Amino acid sequence: MLSLRLILLLLAFFLVLKPSFSRAPYALRISCGARNDVHSPPSNTLWYKDFAYTGGIPGNATPPSFISPKLTTLRYFPLSEGPENCYNINRVPHGHYSVRIFLGLVAEPSFDNEPLFDVSVEGTLIYSLPSGWSNHDDERAFVEAFIFLKDGTASLCFHSTGHGDPAILAIEILQVDNKAYYFGPGYGQGVILRTDRRLSCGTRDPKFGVDYSADHWGGDRFWNSIQTFGESSDRAISTTNSIKQASKSPNFYPEALYQTALVSSDSQLDLAYTAEVEPNRNYSIWLHFAEIDPSVTAAGQRVFDISINGDIAFRDVDIVGMAGGINSALVLNTTVPLSGRTLTITMHPTKGTHAIINAIEIFELVTAASKTLQDEVRALQKLKSALGLPLRFGWNGDPCVPQQHPWSGVDCLYDRTISKYVIDGLGLDNQGLRGSLPDDIAQLHHLQNINLSGNSLHGFIPSSLGKIASLEILDLSYNFFNGSIPESLGQLTLLQRLNLNSNSLSGKVPVALGGRLLHRASYNFTDNKGLCGIPGLPTCGPHLSAGAKIGIGLGGCVAFLLLVTCLTCWWKRRQNILRAQRIAARDAPYAKARTQFSRDVQMARHHSHENARTADENGPSLLS
Repeated sequence: MLSLRLILLLLAFFLVLKPSFSRAPYALRISCGARNDVHSPPSNTLWYKDFAYTGGIPGNATPPSFISPKLTTLRYFPLSEGPENCYNINRVPHGHYSVRIFLGLVAEPSFDNEPLFDVSVEGTLIYSLPSGWSNHDDERAFVEAFIFLKDGTASLCFHSTGHGDPAILAIEILQVDNKAYYFGPGYGQGVILRTDRRLSCGTRDPKFGVDYSADHWGGDRFWNSIQTFGESSDRAISTTNSIKQASKSPNFYPEALYQTALVSSDSQLDLAYTAEVEPNRNYSIWLHFAEIDPSVTAAGQRVFDISINGDIAFRDVDIVGMAGGINSALVLNTTVPLSGRTLTITMHPTKGTHAIINAIEIFELVTAASKTLQDEVRALQKLKSALGLPLRFGWNGDPCVPQQHPWSGVDCLYDRTISKYVIDGLGLDNQGLRGSLPDDIAQLHHLQNINLSGNSLHGFIPSSLGKIASLEILDLSYNFFNGSIPESLGQLTLLQRLNLNSNSLSGKVPVALGGRLLHRASYNFTDNKGLCGIPGLPTCGPHLSAGAKIGIGLGGCVAFLLLVTCLTCWWKRRQNILRAQRIAARDAPYAKARTQFSRDVQMARHHSHENARTADENGPSLLS
């Protein structure tokens, strides 16, 4: 019994210590525009239907590249629906993810064959599509980034630049190990890795991880093929031997990646690869090696230096010595700042005659943007609904980032104390708005300027505006606001300009606002027929509060009901009396006749009785 308990305790202990990759990683694949789940050949990959993630319009798709998934639908976003459109995906577990967005082309002649737009992930601009992207069968068919998602959601946005409508074929969100692509200080602290390219050297065909039967924790990476770095500069070699130390945590590279390589030639001893990159960026470079050349059997037989743009990054690289033997994987990583548009990686032999390389990965390090305070984002979404904001405004994603694509009509301010953006201005004047102003506007408590003039807004001015202590300018002129001016506006001690003219306001202007006119504040209350109480407006009569007016109204209603009830009772009583009188008048002749007859009978009886009494008193008659 004791030994059984010990075994159970040890089993529980090892289950607790079980590494993260022992379970299946989170994976979500969306076929954009699809109304049903679909499977794509040749791997029968499952893609979920596109439902309730975003706006836009579903359409038929033309995949721009043979590496694009074989899907028939996409979703595109016309500019009429706003310049920013986003997929907002909820219930994404906290973790590290490969986010991949496959681009598409709308299969209709009337559409621009190659839209150009910007892509952002979690508010950070990660890529701007270059002209000609659809003419290449490589990584330009998709945008990929490695990012930590921490709040249970993923926001992927597409920003129009005026060159066609953004069109998206598919989206993948694939979980990877939390230490995947660890590059040193700053890792995971506000840095996103955008995939620039991946190259499998010496192979003929580009492949995804699934084609390599790779571990799912690798994120199903795409490896483009490259058979030479330049004519006569190298040769391709391969092996069928198994590779040690390949598919292991945290990056889980496929073993087959190390079974092909490029080796420098006799005519060109240096092995060099050159790529075009964006200038003034930082790049993380990952170089993959395995000694698969049969001519090298021991450490020290092949040694080389690795330089990047002429600067040595690694000295005396001995693959066999560093990897622990032949047919063993070795991965080297470095981060370099680049000022120009060219990246050149050179392997220069220092011992032996040739250099070798199996694969290359290049990532751009993108500093994650600080997002907007979430409470204020929610308040803006409620304001969007209440104001009836036209679709052309968009207002999707984050209002302040990317900084290249802020929301129209919204002013942002970076608050260093909380490392977040806040909203300090709203400029939506003359935009044809037809809604009302919600109480939730007070959640934007950093506002300094509100301009909603020249619209068709109606309803009451919310008293919650008085809670925005930072407000300096409030312009609600030329609308249809009614009711009274809230007393709470008098609490805004920083308010310097208040325009409420040309509305349908009534009642007395709050005393505190009137007093502020003496302190060089600029207020305009004209063209409101019901306002009174300050110079330039009619004099107020006895002023009643809104509560008093409501009380008087209710009292009047009750009195009216009582009066109606009394009049109804009086009228019914009067009708009953009149009915009785009519009946009495109708029966009067018969009643009078009966009364006279009864009286005559009574008189006759009385007379007979009197005669009988007289005879008795007088004795017998003398005639008898």
